Amino acid sequence: MKLTKVRVDAIKAAEAERLVWDSELRGFGLRISPKGRKTFFVQYRSGGRTRRAKIGVMGQVTPDQARLKARELLGEVATGNDPAEARRKRRLTPTVSQLCDRFHEEHVSARLKPATARGYQSIIRSGIKPALGAMKVSDVIRDDIISLHRKYRMRPYQGNRILSVLSKLFNLAELWGYRAEGSNPCRLVQKYKEQRKERFLSNEELSRLSKVLNEVEASGEESPFVAAVFRMLILTGCRCSEIQYLKWDYVTPTHLELPDTKTGKRSIPLPMAAKSLLDSLPRSPDNSYVFQGAIEGEAIAYLRKPWRRIRKKAELEDVRIHDLRHTYASKAIEGGMSLVMVGQLLGHTQYQTTLRYAHLADAPARRAADEVASALDAIMVANSQRGSRLRVVK
Repeated sequence: MKLTKVRVDAIKAAEAERLVWDSELRGFGLRISPKGRKTFFVQYRSGGRTRRAKIGVMGQVTPDQARLKARELLGEVATGNDPAEARRKRRLTPTVSQLCDRFHEEHVSARLKPATARGYQSIIRSGIKPALGAMKVSDVIRDDIISLHRKYRMRPYQGNRILSVLSKLFNLAELWGYRAEGSNPCRLVQKYKEQRKERFLSNEELSRLSKVLNEVEASGEESPFVAAVFRMLILTGCRCSEIQYLKWDYVTPTHLELPDTKTGKRSIPLPMAAKSLLDSLPRSPDNSYVFQGAIEGEAIAYLRKPWRRIRKKAELEDVRIHDLRHTYASKAIEGGMSLVMVGQLLGHTQYQTTLRYAHLADAPARRAADEVASALDAIMVANSQRGSRLRVVK
């Protein structure tokens, strides 16, 4: 029969499930359960199998609406698609929140350094899950990413970090079969321009900081390990974590042999000043860390709070711990060291990272240019005067 509202309403339930087929559209039918629930569906062949795709329940959709949907689904089948399989995959597709959980388990905690992993988790917890967590992974489109990214336009650094994590997240979603290849919604979303903070301590500021370090150590306001760790950062240009968690086993007479850093294994030259500093530190047989913390057997846990106290005393409240590393690099370049060598000392794996200091290389270049020009000018002046005297005699 043609499935109309009057005829569908008149169909009674039986002890067993019944199927009634529409006489006008092949494959369009109605299923009546023993309890009387009437559901429209479409049946078709795909991949050598008979498949059914649910359209809707009578009362929620009319027969005419169901017929139009059936024509649409059969049109998809004619072009080689399988609506029932697509719906099955959609049901199995996780939410963004579930994808984040798998991302943490299989990528973040397994492949990233602990500090980096903590940063990722913070971004996921505070930025990604609240905004996109309830959405199906397959439903997220570029507009959703742009909308989230736009909320951080006044905080460009954080907005760009969220975008980077999302991009990696959806790349893995493709790898794991949750999205079609090449469908990453972060693609073509432009990052905000960031103003890099490059703060270098002047000679006078370094002297002021050194004086405060001596004072807080002598007065007992800070432990000798706290004062020493900041001195060590200045003398080596190392990353904070590389010095904070330095073990005596890593210290040799000439180098710091770090087995695992942000850029992998590193061998860092140990300057005499830094070696003298280490030699002056007390050692404990029960603690393998060079810079011991308050908890027995552990390294210094937190450096930000003591650093805030120290920089306030030194009137350097805009200086971050990482700026000590920038200061090391600036002094090296101002002294005439090449960018390549500075990059090696800092442990940069990419030359582009070191190029942020390129503008500092202008000072030694100017001095060198002045020296060369002065030498050439002196030669030319001397020759000119000699030539002038010879002409007068003649």
